Amino acid sequence: MARLKEIYEKKIIPSMVKKFGYKNSMMVPRVKKVCLNMGVSSAKNDSKSLESARKSLALISGQQPVVTRAKRSIAGFNLRQDTPIGCKVTMRGDRMYEFLDRLFNLAIPRIKDFQGISLDQFDSRGNFTLGLTEQLVFPEISYDEIEVIHGLSVAIVTTAVNDEEARELLASLGLPFKSE
Repeated sequence: MARLKEIYEKKIIPSMVKKFGYKNSMMVPRVKKVCLNMGVSSAKNDSKSLESARKSLALISGQQPVVTRAKRSIAGFNLRQDTPIGCKVTMRGDRMYEFLDRLFNLAIPRIKDFQGISLDQFDSRGNFTLGLTEQLVFPEISYDEIEVIHGLSVAIVTTAVNDEEARELLASLGLPFKSE
């Protein structure tokens, strides 16, 4: 069992039941899935950059990414329909908890000049999105092996009904928020 999942079941569920007054433990919000998305704008001209992004996303997530394609043509961006423009991965279960553990405890502290994560990145439904400017913060990625540095979007989808519950859940799991 993943370390973070064990912490969730043994410590976070009882504390959130007590704090929010849930009637049973099944009402406590949980993390449903984590979606990683890497947009590669140079993929329309250079297929190597897309392959590089796929390899680094596979190393980070531990599963094979799916190539995303343009839904429609946009003349201003020189983009045609069905052109590969990025890749994505959706993680659930133990692999998701292992990724979150690495993200919270290894990758985020490696960000240069890190001051904490802003609380403004929640939508109103309890989901959280985090943007990383480079994939080098993950220990799996070696600086010598990559040709191009890509950004990465991490979307954490929870079952929380509002941002307050989701904030408490993610803070309990170890996400370092800014102290205001």
